[in-house]
Amino acid sequence: MVAVLSVVLFIPRLYAASQGIDNRSTAVDDFELFSFDGYRLYRYRSPTPQESEYATTLDTPALVAQLQGTTPPLLLDVQPTTWNHIFIQQTPRYHLPGSHWLPNVGAGELAPDWLAYFRNHLARLTQHNLQHPVVIYCTADCWMSWNAVKRAASFGYTQLYWYRNGTDGWAEHERALVKATPVPFKRDGQ
Repeated sequence: MVAVLSVVLFIPRLYAASQGIDNRSTAVDDFELFSFDGYRLYRYRSPTPQESEYATTLDTPALVAQLQGTTPPLLLDVQPTTWNHIFIQQTPRYHLPGSHWLPNVGAGELAPDWLAYFRNHLARLTQHNLQHPVVIYCTADCWMSWNAVKRAASFGYTQLYWYRNGTDGWAEHERALVKATPVPFKRDGQ
């Protein structure tokens, strides 16, 4: 029993180390932070890895170049907000111009209707093109965007970009932010 528990507690530490994550915390902490599938479950606002194996990581100049290219990417803001039958914003959300805000889809565990909300809107916004470039972001040091990139890859999307510094990085480069409105959520995932 002790050997099995040691292996179970050690696997998340290996996963964290493979992602460049500081894994000096205890094995129990690591075990609690990630799901068996490798999604971050808690402490979403903490240092993230430098890159994701599921996407190309972009800094602000690289994102600006992408946006000025011949096939501009879809911009997905996944910043969470409170849901209680409606989205409740305690403060207004500002995001990159042209973005679509799909709140909460970067949670470590998603109920089936939230998973359908993400999958259906991503398909609609890309016109069902799994090769359409998609940039996913929220704020700096936010695991929600990292999780959403991983999830979009699991849907089959192949041109994924992670803007890991999100709206914080955009503002630091003195780029304009615009007021955001969440894409409506309905319990059937539409």
